[in-house]
Amino acid sequence: MRTPPALRATALAATATVLLPLAACSGGDDGGTDRARPSAASTASPTATPRDLASQKLSWKRCSAPSEAQGSGTAPSPLPGGTAWECAFMDVPLDYGDPGGRTIELALVRARAKERDERIGSLVFNFGGPGASGVATLPSFGTAYDALRTRYDLVSFDPRGVGRSEGVVCSDDEALDARYQMDGTPDSPEEEKAFVEDLKSYTADCEKNSGEELPYVGTVNAARDMDLLRQVLGDDELYYFGISYGTELGGVYAHLFPRKVGRAVLDAVVDPTEDAEQSSLGQAEGFQLALDNFTSDCAERDDCRLTGSTSQEVEEWIAGLLAKLEKEPVPGLGERKLTQTQATTGIAASLYSQETWPLLEQGLDEADGGNGGLLLALADSLNGRSQDGRYDNSNAANTAVNCADSAQRFDLERTKAALPAFREASPVFGDYLGWGLMSCTGWPVAGTWKTPDVSAPGAAPVLVIGNTGDPATPYAGAKAMAGELGEGVGVELTYKGEGHGAYNAGNSCVQKAVDGYLLDGKVPAAGTVCE
Repeated sequence: MRTPPALRATALAATATVLLPLAACSGGDDGGTDRARPSAASTASPTATPRDLASQKLSWKRCSAPSEAQGSGTAPSPLPGGTAWECAFMDVPLDYGDPGGRTIELALVRARAKERDERIGSLVFNFGGPGASGVATLPSFGTAYDALRTRYDLVSFDPRGVGRSEGVVCSDDEALDARYQMDGTPDSPEEEKAFVEDLKSYTADCEKNSGEELPYVGTVNAARDMDLLRQVLGDDELYYFGISYGTELGGVYAHLFPRKVGRAVLDAVVDPTEDAEQSSLGQAEGFQLALDNFTSDCAERDDCRLTGSTSQEVEEWIAGLLAKLEKEPVPGLGERKLTQTQATTGIAASLYSQETWPLLEQGLDEADGGNGGLLLALADSLNGRSQDGRYDNSNAANTAVNCADSAQRFDLERTKAALPAFREASPVFGDYLGWGLMSCTGWPVAGTWKTPDVSAPGAAPVLVIGNTGDPATPYAGAKAMAGELGEGVGVELTYKGEGHGAYNAGNSCVQKAVDGYLLDGKVPAAGTVCE
């Protein structure tokens, strides 16, 4: 079963990979926080960058095929008109507290502007995750940003810890296959014990294989990397397009370097006022809303394959299918079975875009008939597994960045105490996301914050776009981000639509507003609504 490339690209743009939501709760509850090494986020001022690194020259060459850590595949084809995607590496300090010490390489990609005489600068993209390879993702969108390429070089990068940028390595492919086949929503003491032991084993693998880098992969250091990238690219200001987690990265950048913010767009916005538990709970509500919209669409169509004449009946049918899969998984792909957890992952993956609703409908219908191949392929797309059984490092990087950022930790008892609220938020996704709160339990690096500071007094206007139907970054996050950026900085725009993000949803109103700002500096009126 071949996973549609568009789904993989969409899933990569998630704010937090669904199986690994932001870790949560107060530090110390797991008994291991006191032994954790400190995060390296605040060991240097934002200006502690060696002059020789800021003046380095990049060697741009035709891009090769993505590496296994980036997701594999083929080398990107030239754009219409013959413009080739070019790749390079940029040196950055591993530790900005020791800017003259060890350096690491960040992988970069670019497509040069079409109208060189009208070129504004480089427009830097981050597609979220955290853990998405920008080097692999930007070319996968093809001509989606062609309007912006008229006056910008389109640039993206693998943030530190991601892909080819000193990518975090945890468990091997065989161990990951076994991990994703496990029950991610334990409901017995035996399953709870297995769940906790799996977390310990995975964390130990991460520390064994990437322990030296783990303190340095957080968002603050990634923001400093972006400012170094700005200087190396020759821009006085950073022109930026952040999607999903990329909005949090953009907000942190604006806070650290407010006077260096050029024209910036934040789409599918992470709520910076929510702690990790609140963020995960918001995701449960967001995915439930998206599922409700899917089941409503199904119930209204005579040709829907699923059982039920109302949205509630269709959803009850889906819940019944998941309950059956918990007791008896069905054949999936090769030797792997479709379990309840993998099916829930597949459902979540297909809710990122309304375009993949038909795949979800087909996958659920086939799973009910005993063929779990399509739903398992959908889950693989979100878990970063290729057809040949190799995993990229997106989920490992996701855990490492989230745990370097969030200071909160959940032990088993506090996780179980939180589950009722999650189940109320979503009967389908509540347990699934609630148990994910333990992702950072026992992590060897202490986190940096409860919530990030994104206040940016004095910064240029930042266009903040919220999608009312977004499952992964609920709509309320846009208003919160605009408010936290500050008066005269955050400019909110609402898109009444479905899916994760707005610009790539094809809505002409959104695209006109974004293009007008990035290309011509026309700031939309605050409170603009696109339908």
